[in-house]
Amino acid sequence: MTWRTEKEIRRRLDAEQGTIIKDWGGKLPVALIYPNSYKIGMSNLGIQAIYRFINEQPDVVCERVFWEPKDSTDVLPLAMESQRPLTDFAVMAFSLSYELDYFNVVPILKASGIPLYAKDRDETYPLLIAGGPCITTNPMPLAPFFDCCCIGEAEAILPEMLPVLKAGASENRAELKQKLMKLPGVYVPGFSQQPAVRQWVKDLDKFPVHSTVLTRDTELGNMYLVEVERGCNWGCKFCLVSNCYKPVRFRSVESLLDQAENGLKYRKRLGLMGPAVTDHPRIEELAGKLHDMGAELSVSSLRIKPLSPIVLGEVIESGTNTVALAPEAGSQRLRDIIGKRINEDDILKAVEKVAAQGIKQLKLYFMIGLPEETDEDIESIALLVTKCKDIFDQHQSWSRITLTIAPFVPKAGTPFQQEGMAGLEILKHRLSLLKSKLTARGISVKNESLEWSEVQAVLSRGDERLAAVLANVERLSLAQWHRAIEKAGLDIDFFAHQKWDTKLNSQ
Repeated sequence: MTWRTEKEIRRRLDAEQGTIIKDWGGKLPVALIYPNSYKIGMSNLGIQAIYRFINEQPDVVCERVFWEPKDSTDVLPLAMESQRPLTDFAVMAFSLSYELDYFNVVPILKASGIPLYAKDRDETYPLLIAGGPCITTNPMPLAPFFDCCCIGEAEAILPEMLPVLKAGASENRAELKQKLMKLPGVYVPGFSQQPAVRQWVKDLDKFPVHSTVLTRDTELGNMYLVEVERGCNWGCKFCLVSNCYKPVRFRSVESLLDQAENGLKYRKRLGLMGPAVTDHPRIEELAGKLHDMGAELSVSSLRIKPLSPIVLGEVIESGTNTVALAPEAGSQRLRDIIGKRINEDDILKAVEKVAAQGIKQLKLYFMIGLPEETDEDIESIALLVTKCKDIFDQHQSWSRITLTIAPFVPKAGTPFQQEGMAGLEILKHRLSLLKSKLTARGISVKNESLEWSEVQAVLSRGDERLAAVLANVERLSLAQWHRAIEKAGLDIDFFAHQKWDTKLNSQ
């Protein structure tokens, strides 16, 4: 099936702008692997930034690799730029930002003919590196597969790591690992005696992050993406991103305008990215200057408080017809418990601002199964949503509100990591209760899979014993997952649902 893969890769390459093609002569070849589809991976700014950063090094070549949902172990993974197999590379660097992508690591290795476990590989095989927010907070479920793990932000680790890799790629693997374990932010399973200290970039302006390769064949293909900031000061106790990327750091307006000027050569719409974009101290000035440059704006996150009418207006003027807000919980008691520093008045005022702009579709994000939640908290969600719908109905004759409901999943590295996830029966009851309370026309409820959220919880809080489970899932399904868990003698309830007295070791 390789010829089909090559044909699809070439079709995608023909549709790209900004692809980096480098000669391999005398260079360290690195395969940058996003273990999910091309369509999703090419909207990931982290992949774009690492791809550009590594290729800027004169003695290194970096090529992209993706894994499509339809792929199986009889499909040979090939690099985008050269269509070479992974065994041709000296280094394979995986970026993992979502726990369910763990399931794609094993089939990628199997399809490439690479032994799964690091202990079974020597220097004749590529060196395997893992990075990304999931690895930063808890590398253990995947640690047995990898030679080393990057704890923190790539720009803070790679400048010291790449020369070591270049010099030692072909030397004895154990000797190379000894050198890697001495680098800041590098954890080497089986060698490191203590957790690596998370590394982060202090001055973001030194490392501009924006779209490098542009293609329409992706989730955000109509935009040029620009990272505005990292981190978040709001401190929600369930949030992986705000804890993984602290402290909050903002890029200068001058740097952002320079990136935007370049981006407008390729796309009229700019996507401003970050967990707390509208918290930028000069966000209104930035939005105004981007407007003057002729840019259409999309913002990855609109805060309920403060919700800038200027930024909201710019986003709506750019053609947005749906606005998303995240109250997370319906009752003030529960919002206080999770650290969501807003009240009902803040929420309703934000909804009023959105409705007054003529927007007819509103998305609201809530969580169920939060610590100390009761049925009354679920009823509070229904009551709050009904109030939001009433506000919209006062402004236009037709409006629609969509609720996206996600079960609370305890994430390693967060203040709530020791909290247990609510049982599936409790979650099903509360989801049913919420739907029964929201029968009004124009309100719909969508929810993430409760069962797969439980899988996330196990992988988030799990340890190195989970590697054997992942290795035994032959075809991804819940039935295969449960069989592999049982075979490994592990307890889903312990990892997903029990409240732990002690916190996980935060890297």
